[in-house]
Amino acid sequence: MSSIKNVLFIQSGLGVLANMFLLIFYILIILGHRPKPMDLISCQLSFVHIMMLLTAGDNWFTDLFESLNIKNDFICKAAFYTSRVMRGLSMGITCLLSVFQAVTISPSTSLLTKFKHKLKNYIIYAVFYICFFNFSINSHMIVYVGGFNNVSKTNQMRITKTCSHFPMNNIIKELILTVITLKDVFLVGVMLTTSIYMVIILYRHQRKCKHLHSIRHLRASPEKKATQTILLLVVFFVVMYWVDLIISSTSVLLWMYDPVILTVQKFVVNAYPTITPLVQISSDKRIINVLKNLWLKCHQTV
Repeated sequence: MSSIKNVLFIQSGLGVLANMFLLIFYILIILGHRPKPMDLISCQLSFVHIMMLLTAGDNWFTDLFESLNIKNDFICKAAFYTSRVMRGLSMGITCLLSVFQAVTISPSTSLLTKFKHKLKNYIIYAVFYICFFNFSINSHMIVYVGGFNNVSKTNQMRITKTCSHFPMNNIIKELILTVITLKDVFLVGVMLTTSIYMVIILYRHQRKCKHLHSIRHLRASPEKKATQTILLLVVFFVVMYWVDLIISSTSVLLWMYDPVILTVQKFVVNAYPTITPLVQISSDKRIINVLKNLWLKCHQTV
């Protein structure tokens, strides 16, 4: 079990470092140059993923609060509420990234063309609504999650070493589950729809290029590379989402969390925020050029 936890710590550490690098890079781009709409969204996504990895259940972040003699009940409420909000924001912003890329690459004959010049304005409103909705819908975590009570209670579901989930009224539970399910289905549906739309556009573009040039002279445009990256992230997110959903649903139905299953779920949940920055770094030519320049400077100084 300890070896699995070590893997989780390594995963979280790698994810935090990669996301911090991306966050600093995008902040410098936003402050120093004319940022693209995708840069603004990616900057927000990096920050969300840092917070998501830091608040993912039992980790050094919660241990830090314990060392400050803060009550365990507050730690559980704060950590799980923040974690749930960040997971929701990750999903919403990934969906937003997919939608805006679909608008960006849409042909001039498309109905989406009229939205292109207003993308930056739409980002502000979209992020505000996504944040407001997630902060609101996850507020029940503040009430129904708390410190684990050693007193034997059959209605108390232990979700970490020190935290537990308390039972809620059936009507409230069904209402919350319905809203969250509808939200998730809607966002996943939008991501899949925009992904199919982008695949169709790329396929049509590829066919046109083959008629105009030989295959060996074809070069992928920056827009095409960005689209392929977002498609990869969306597919990976959807797969991880369904795995997490299956584990969560099974645990809630059985009203118990096995420690091994909980650890596997944490690994699944942390996989997307860890892989995302690595994919973005490897596919962004600007970042690759910066890293190459730093590498050359290091070699010259040595």
